[in-house]
Amino acid sequence: MRIAVMTDSNSGITQTEADSLGIFLVPMPIIIDGETFYEGVNLTQDYFYSCLTGGKEITTSQPSPGVLLEQWDRILSLGYDRILYIPMSSGLSQSCATAISLSKDYEGKVLVADNHRISVPQKISVLEAIRMVEKGIPAEKIHKSLEDNSFHSSIYVAVDTLEYLKKGGRITPAAAALGTILNLKPVLTIQGSRLDAFAKVRGIKKARQKMAEALADDLNTRFSQIPKERLRLDAAGSGLSKEEIQELTDFMEQKFKMEVHYDPLSLCIGTHTGPGAVGMALSVLAEVPK
Repeated sequence: MRIAVMTDSNSGITQTEADSLGIFLVPMPIIIDGETFYEGVNLTQDYFYSCLTGGKEITTSQPSPGVLLEQWDRILSLGYDRILYIPMSSGLSQSCATAISLSKDYEGKVLVADNHRISVPQKISVLEAIRMVEKGIPAEKIHKSLEDNSFHSSIYVAVDTLEYLKKGGRITPAAAALGTILNLKPVLTIQGSRLDAFAKVRGIKKARQKMAEALADDLNTRFSQIPKERLRLDAAGSGLSKEEIQELTDFMEQKFKMEVHYDPLSLCIGTHTGPGAVGMALSVLAEVPK
């Protein structure tokens, strides 16, 4: 049975990466001053951040039902028997619920995994799905494995500026102004579903330290019984320079004595965090079903 693996660009996977991995990618729409662009198709990181910092009006949207249906039909016409679609968390967007509803018309040929992940942890789930496909695991078992493991990740993100949280309505203009004066950096967290406030600290270095402390606590509590070979540590950022990326990964490797993988945050996430955001994530790799 031929199984196609499909995800969206909120995973941080680019079209070039998707082609090399042999998977299918849904680019997320981003609206800039009323014009719709698609991440990785006609919208680059450089142009996006120049628009974001240049004061253009930027919003995000979910893929239209027509885009999903067209892609599913095309994939099945290529001779695949099953499609395993891994979208961003249902707790952060309606796109997962929409996909699940649309998949019901495909009589089990399209399986949508509500993986409760986004960004690097979502990408890891995609890589795990590919690994299981290569091992000949049936699509239904892969789907169950991903959903069973869906809450076994932890994400912390610190933003460098409050401007974009204010624009998105997540904080009030007054709170943003006060936070800017006091150099407050909010640390946000995603624990499987929702984006929640975690802490407020002064300065991005203290925010980085706070995130590392939180991950260390997760390692010693939530994930203390997980074998080390099933744990993966990742870093992410929005519009970071090479020097900033190196500083972040070096800091994490020294702190945790683990290999750290880095990926840029997707542009949809960057819309809400703004440039200069840094993230840390700890993920548990899914167990391969027998």
